[in-house]
Amino acid sequence: MPKNKLYTVLLIASIAGYAYFFYSLNHSESTHFSVCMIKNVTGYPCPSCGTTRAIQLLLQEKFAASLLMNPFGIIVAILMIVVPFWILFDLVTKKETFFTNYKKAEAIIRIKGLAIFLIILVVLNWIWNIYKGL
Repeated sequence: MPKNKLYTVLLIASIAGYAYFFYSLNHSESTHFSVCMIKNVTGYPCPSCGTTRAIQLLLQEKFAASLLMNPFGIIVAILMIVVPFWILFDLVTKKETFFTNYKKAEAIIRIKGLAIFLIILVVLNWIWNIYKGL
C-alpha cells in the first residue's frame, strides 16, 4: 500500500475509533448496540469483542480486568495513542519514519513461524471470548 493511502486509512480508522470509543463511554450502560458484524450475525463474539471495554478498564487503571476482558485492548490503546501522532509528525516534518517502520514490521510478521504463532494467539483469544460469553 502506498504511503499516502496507508496514512489516510489509518487516520480515518483512528478518528472512527476515537469517535466510537467516546460514544461508548456515554452510552455503554443504556444500550446493547454492537458494531461487531460477526456477533450481530452469528451471536458469537469475534476475537476483538470486548476491546472497547478493555480500553475503558485501562482508563480506570484496572489493568488485570482489562487484560482478562480482552488482551487486544492494551495493544489497541497503545496504537490509538501512538499511530495518529506518529503519522501527523511524519506529515508535518515530511518524513517517512512511520511508513518505514510499518514496512519493517510487516516483513517481520510475514515470517511463517511468527505468523502462525500470531494466528494461534488470535484463535485462542477468540476461544476465550466465546468461553466468557462476550
